[in-house]
This record gives sequence, C-alpha cells and structure tokens, in this order.
Amino acid sequence: MQKRKLGITALELSVIGFGAWAIGGGNNETGWGPQDEKDAIAAMLHALDVDINWIDTAAVYGLGHSEELVGKMLKEVRQKPIVATKCGITWDTAGKITRWANAEQVYREVEASLRRLKVETIDLYQLHWPFPDENLEEVWEAMAAVKKQGKARYIGACNCNIEQLQRLAAIHPVASLQARYNMIHRDIEADILPYGGKNTIGMVCYSPMGKGLLTGKMTAEHITSLPDSDHRKKDPDFQGERFKVHLKLIDSLRPIAQRSGITLSQLSLAWVLRQKEVTSAIAGARSPRQIEETAKAADVKLHGDEIANIEQLIEQHDKAVSKLHI
Repeated sequence: MQKRKLGITALELSVIGFGAWAIGGGNNETGWGPQDEKDAIAAMLHALDVDINWIDTAAVYGLGHSEELVGKMLKEVRQKPIVATKCGITWDTAGKITRWANAEQVYREVEASLRRLKVETIDLYQLHWPFPDENLEEVWEAMAAVKKQGKARYIGACNCNIEQLQRLAAIHPVASLQARYNMIHRDIEADILPYGGKNTIGMVCYSPMGKGLLTGKMTAEHITSLPDSDHRKKDPDFQGERFKVHLKLIDSLRPIAQRSGITLSQLSLAWVLRQKEVTSAIAGARSPRQIEETAKAADVKLHGDEIANIEQLIEQHDKAVSKLHI
C-alpha cells in the first residue's frame, strides 16, 4: 500500500489507517453499539495483512476499551504497527463524557494509555479536542514534556483551528492535525488543508465515509434498527430532511462508482486522498470483511472528469443543505 510521510516526522503512514473508535463498543454516549471482541482483534490483524501500517485510537473510545483491544492485538504480532492515541477527554463513573484537559490530566492520561496499550512509547500522541481554550498552552507544554520523557515519539492535535495551531507551534512543532473531512463536511478545504500543507503538518482525516453514511448502506430502516447504544441514532446527519438530502447525493454518486468498478466506500476514501495535503484517511472497521473492502481504496485514482462530476454533485448537495437552515 502507498505510504505518505507524516509532516516533519519520520513516520511513513499507509494512506489508509485503521480507525479503532467503533470497536470500543457501545458502553457510552459516543459508542457504536455492541462489539464482538474477537471480531475487533481479527479486523485489526487483517488490516495489517492488507498493508495498513497504523492504528488510530483514543482513551475515550469505549472508555478505555478500544485501547485495551489494541493492546491485546499488539501482543499477537511481531511487526508492530504505528499506534496513535489521544488525550483530552474525561469521563466519570457513570460514563458521562467531558471535553476537558489541563497539564495534570495529560500526565494521568498518558500513563493510563500506556498501561492499556501495553507499550512503553506511543508513536503519535494527540490532543483530542482543544477544550478549554484557555488551557491550550498548558496542555501542549505537558504533551511536549511527555514526548521529552520518551513516552511519545511525536505529538499532534485534533480539531484545532489555525489560530490554535499557531499557538501550539510557538511552544513545540505540531507533527499532525487530525480533522473531519468527507464529501458532506468540507470545512477544512478553505483554510486548514492549505495551512497544513504550507507548514508541513501531517494531515490525517477522520470520518472519510461519514460514519458509514457515504458507504451507501444506510437507509432509514437500517438507522431505526441500530441499537440505542449506537450514537448515530442521535446524529443530525442521520435524521430528518438533512438525511434525505445526504441520500440524494449518495444515490447520484452510485453511477460514478459503478463505472469505475468500485464501491461507494472506496470512492469516498479516494476522494479524500486526492488532496495532496492529506497524509492518510482513517477507515473504521468492526470486522475483517469491512477493512478488506476499504483498504482497496488506496489503489483507486480518480480522474479529472470524475472529480469535476463529483464536485458538481456536492455543490448541489451543499445548496440543498443550506436551504434547510432557512
């Protein structure tokens, strides 16, 4: 599989990364419903078989369970993948999640993540959300200290704007930025992507398939059938008129995928990877079959006429979405 250098680091990431959010299960408000542990570990192992060389998780995924599963998988392999995880989100004994961090929290979280992952060093340690904003410098200084202690090879950020990235860079280089990017959420195209490219920040994109929406497998009936512990049942993108507008875009994309002999999942991933600034796209998977399909997107190259056609369809979609706010 093709690899791209992650910003200023020595890390070469496969253009498809394994996203370990969903395998955390459904025991919290951002969960994905029940997950079979054997399937989760098998999915990660198969990801390595198809040349995916890195896994992205976070402390909060499954309230620590995702990291524990990654740790179990690592015990089964000789050639270790690159492991990225995150700090900056806390939860209480009832499972209530809060985006919040300070230096003390960073020091506690890194020890807990190292213990769950069963590693001595985290390859890429990321600030999950920059909240509260007034603690940003304090948190980043703590993460730089964690790196100096050898507990992380590199430190990166997620979900930051340019002003926040500049504040971080004044303290310690930002190895990477993880941001949401897909056909229905394109906010980063205007400024974040160009800024990352100009400043040699590795750009990693999460939710390239829109939490499964852009796979073409989501229907109103399917969403209704999801367990209550799957947070997508409450996600605005999966509800009401907004969902109907998204489905119209997806239906219009089907002929493009069919002409190229690929799936909508592969089309969605290839569309994200067309951007030269993007290092890798994170593909979540809950079984070996799912990651088998999405890994093939690494070999898909979209032609100029296909990109132009998709752009036209997305513009029509965006206009329809904007009318929903009137």
